[in-house]
Amino acid sequence: MKSLSTWLLALLLVASTIGCDRATKHLAAINLDGAPAQSFLADTVRLQFAENTGGFLSVGATLPAPVRLVVFTLAPALVLIASIVMAVRDRWTGPALFGLALFLAGGASNLIDRATRGSVIDFMNVGVGPLRTGIFNVADVAVLIGVALLVVARTGGRLRYD
Repeated sequence: MKSLSTWLLALLLVASTIGCDRATKHLAAINLDGAPAQSFLADTVRLQFAENTGGFLSVGATLPAPVRLVVFTLAPALVLIASIVMAVRDRWTGPALFGLALFLAGGASNLIDRATRGSVIDFMNVGVGPLRTGIFNVADVAVLIGVALLVVARTGGRLRYD
């Protein structure tokens, strides 16, 4: 029973993460598209609408559309499916399962954008002075936290560099 409740909690995490990402992207499209960047907390946080047809930091945005479809839509979809199969087969629990849930939710929500718009809506940027991140979204944060949880959980917190 504990395993079922853990998986249900993971599914709730997936649904709520996707919902949060979809809602914030919708608000960004309504309020930020065509508007100047907005700055908060002494310019530590900026909100600025961007459509990303590439991957991380727009890498690959200039590739031909069919190549982008394979690299940024079909391949990630296969990775998400393979991740689910591994988690079910190996009966992941705890931090690994919750890391996977965040990874899946972020990846799935960005795939929804790519399938419906051909690009991903990004709108957040953080930094201090000239040291800034690229523009990102809630799904990107979920993927990053999910991968970090997975790495720590699957390596037992011990990373080897040899």
